[in-house]
Amino acid sequence: MAKYILGIDQGTTGSTALIFDAESMQVVASVNEPFEQHYPQPGWVEHDGEQIWKSVQVATKKVFEKIKTQKKDFNPEQIKCIGITNQRETVVPVERSSGKLLAKAIVWQCRRSTEICRQLKEKGLEQKIHQKTGLKLDPYFSASKIRWFLDHHPEIAIKEKAGDVVFLTMDGFILHRLIGQGFYTEPSNASRTMLYNIESASYDPELIRDFGLTSEKSLAEIKDSAHGFGTTKGLDFLPDGIPISGILGDQQAALMGQGCFEEGSAKCTYGTGAFLLMNIGDKVRYSSGGLLTTVAWSLKGKLTYAFEGSSFIAGAAMQFLRDQMGFIDSVSDSDLRAKDVVGAPEIYFVPALVGLGAPHWQPNARGAFLGLTRGTSQDQMIRAGLEANVFQVDELASLMEEEGCDLHHIQVDGGAANNDLLLQIQANISQKKVVRPKFIETTAIGAAFAAGLGIGLFESLESLSSKILVDHEFGPEEDVKLVEKKKIGWQCAVEAVKKFSEFQV
Repeated sequence: MAKYILGIDQGTTGSTALIFDAESMQVVASVNEPFEQHYPQPGWVEHDGEQIWKSVQVATKKVFEKIKTQKKDFNPEQIKCIGITNQRETVVPVERSSGKLLAKAIVWQCRRSTEICRQLKEKGLEQKIHQKTGLKLDPYFSASKIRWFLDHHPEIAIKEKAGDVVFLTMDGFILHRLIGQGFYTEPSNASRTMLYNIESASYDPELIRDFGLTSEKSLAEIKDSAHGFGTTKGLDFLPDGIPISGILGDQQAALMGQGCFEEGSAKCTYGTGAFLLMNIGDKVRYSSGGLLTTVAWSLKGKLTYAFEGSSFIAGAAMQFLRDQMGFIDSVSDSDLRAKDVVGAPEIYFVPALVGLGAPHWQPNARGAFLGLTRGTSQDQMIRAGLEANVFQVDELASLMEEEGCDLHHIQVDGGAANNDLLLQIQANISQKKVVRPKFIETTAIGAAFAAGLGIGLFESLESLSSKILVDHEFGPEEDVKLVEKKKIGWQCAVEAVKKFSEFQV
């Protein structure tokens, strides 16, 4: 009888349920269920936790219906384990005693806690936070969002002091709903809260106090990434007793799903944002150039670390050009519209729509087109939107090389990795080979790998390498002198945006 793994990929704009053949690790069926984005004020982004949970349920029900059209004898009892991967820094307050949601989730993109971060910087805490957590003091991470909840929701603050609130990232929230008890997370997600000490591999009591929490009881308990977190219970869309045995934050899951098991291997995910991660082994290293140090995963109590470069807007730039600007009817139209026009070095789009991430870390920055003339076409602006993704990733790759990392090629994944034009531009600008796997939703594969490891379906990470197949490789095709000119123009455009953000403050 066939064995399957269910992967739940809880993302920023939707939840995806995927069924993997446990032997080949090929996807048998996949369904994405979107949910609503909430923007109550400029710079604010929220999610309704109940809508997220419903999207997980609906996606799972639909994926079972889908697989049954292909495999008539499929039975949910053949699901041997479940892996979860998730948007990472998004956080929601939950009443510990009842599991009830106390407010909408504050999304990783949300900038509402910028002032909290500024105040902490004025207190001189920035260097201490970086040393303990490997992160930058930025509203991107969960801790300042938690502090915002405490400052602006008195009822939550009262419950927190009484020990009746737990602040959950999406992995912990989905896990709790699946197993019906306990509040758990693992290090790849915990390390994004800005409350986790990457040296001691535990929550940091001093940071907990700095961000206004009473104790670590207000946070999820940390387990291994491949671990028996519990089993399904009391659900109408899954049988009882299926172990949830693997959890990874989405970018770390993609690192595992791309087979980046060796120190020095790296991947870039083009999703809502773009995230370049490199495995740096089992020793903590810090970047001097704006990269983050984060936990990749924890297996059998041993942590692996990664350098991370984060650009907050990648695929979301094309959604912006579609939804707000009306330039395209579908994101998939972008490559056809942009293929035969010139973007850089004539025009640039700096997509600082929710601030600038690495290496700039400017939460107040705002997006801009530069170089427009009366003759500029929409197609050129679409091209500039694609190129913005590439320039941001190239900045991150250059930073990693400055840290002494030898980045021979870039392994890519995520929805936008289907765009051949984007990947060819990336190869041109970075002057590196760009490698796309056969299945680009590698976040879910990484979660499934972790789940299989958690119940002993797989012997080791190394045994998984043969299950990762390459689809296509893109090599540089553009003159180096033109590439350098384009990069100089990009740097000028970013500096102009940063200067304008200083004017706004």
